[in-house]
Amino acid sequence: MSNKKNTAFIIVQDNEDARPVIEAIEQDNEGVNVQYQPGMVRMERAGSLIVKRETVEQLIGREWDIQEMHLVLISIAGNVDEDDDKFELSWN
Repeated sequence: MSNKKNTAFIIVQDNEDARPVIEAIEQDNEGVNVQYQPGMVRMERAGSLIVKRETVEQLIGREWDIQEMHLVLISIAGNVDEDDDKFELSWN
């Protein structure tokens, strides 16, 4: 198991709005650990996790504002680097 001190994680609601975010995280973060729990999905990875706007847009077939992710977000761990194209969690 990875060192928990450098594991970035994101927890989102388990609903239709979050599914493209979950799929995008799985596509763009090799080795991500995805855990389905009642009502939520926890995704964790050593070092960093990224949600890319472009990947979500490809999955849903429309423009997607990275701020929409906050509607399904439950919890995060890591330093946040967010702009119009990505939401990234990492440990320096």
